[in-house]
Amino acid sequence: MTRTAVRPYTRRISPIERGYLNAAATGTPQLIQMVLEGEGTLEADALREAARAATLASPGLAVRRGGALWRATGTVPEVVELPTGTTSDDPFFHRDLSVVTGPVCEVGLIPGERPQLIVRASHIVTDGRGLRQWIADLFRALRGEDPVGCPDTVDDGHFRAAAGDVPPSPAATRLTGLPTIIGRGPAGTRPLWLRHRVTAGPSGVTARAAAALSRHLATDTGRLIVPVDLRRHDPAVRSTANLTSQMVLDLRRDDSWKRVHSTLVRALIAKAEVAVLDRDFLRDNPFANNLSEARELDGSRFPCTAIISDHGEVDARTYSTPAFRLTSFSTLPMLVPYAEMFLSACRVGDTTELTLSCRDRPGARETAGSLLTDVAEALQSR
Repeated sequence: MTRTAVRPYTRRISPIERGYLNAAATGTPQLIQMVLEGEGTLEADALREAARAATLASPGLAVRRGGALWRATGTVPEVVELPTGTTSDDPFFHRDLSVVTGPVCEVGLIPGERPQLIVRASHIVTDGRGLRQWIADLFRALRGEDPVGCPDTVDDGHFRAAAGDVPPSPAATRLTGLPTIIGRGPAGTRPLWLRHRVTAGPSGVTARAAAALSRHLATDTGRLIVPVDLRRHDPAVRSTANLTSQMVLDLRRDDSWKRVHSTLVRALIAKAEVAVLDRDFLRDNPFANNLSEARELDGSRFPCTAIISDHGEVDARTYSTPAFRLTSFSTLPMLVPYAEMFLSACRVGDTTELTLSCRDRPGARETAGSLLTDVAEALQSR
């Protein structure tokens, strides 16, 4: 493990991050995994030096838990060289990252004609935007540029204040379990990941995907979680922390994507993702208020049908060097104890990469594959 001097950095463990700590305590790894694929070459030693520079500028990716605080330890994310041809079945993609012992982030390099870079981080300490900012600095350093850095230590309370007046959130009620859609019976411990590349970059990806999913609901209704980046309420903040809040939306069987999109837009205008920050997580969580309740989610029913995360457009130039050109950017979504599936979308140019994560059990691959095909067709249709 490489160590280097890191500026003093501490920040409070936020309520959002405590929610992820609770989920991790059920034994389900809470990880973000981003996969960058391209043409050219990436050198492991150069990546190690770049990782050191990026982490000096963003010490939030070198923290460990110390009581109620995250403290930067100086541990730079390790670069792991994997054999050519390594797939997501490899143990590297499935090992957890401890926020107590560290490291909370690591990088995998798969060489070949189309080299791949896999950046893995604990979702407890960072979110998609935070990790992408660190990766952008990694590539700045590879290009010989100065990292921009993410030194800020604010938490979600800062954005609750920055959002100003927010209509109160409805009182939290325990969400009932919904019957499963994908597969039946006992599930393995590893997620099942399915990918689909779509030659399209439409607007309203979340709503279009949700509408396609609604055709597969086992009952008349479903429930959708849409992660929302709180940084939109103060774009000047540069932080790698987990600053993503959740909006819970109802879904109807055979729903219209325009209705879902309208509901989503109204919720964003009302700052619904900020309103829920006023709840006490341990008392007002609609999914599970303690570890025992979380463990009662046995996989036969789920309070949430799906999480859909649209990462939006990815600028290939941000993640390229003179020797490497990015051609594809995708994620490998984690399993979430209270959600049956997790769908992510990332767009590079006119191509959208879809990845679906679900539990691997009898019938899951076939059912999930059919669902993902319907989502892809929904993104391509006018």
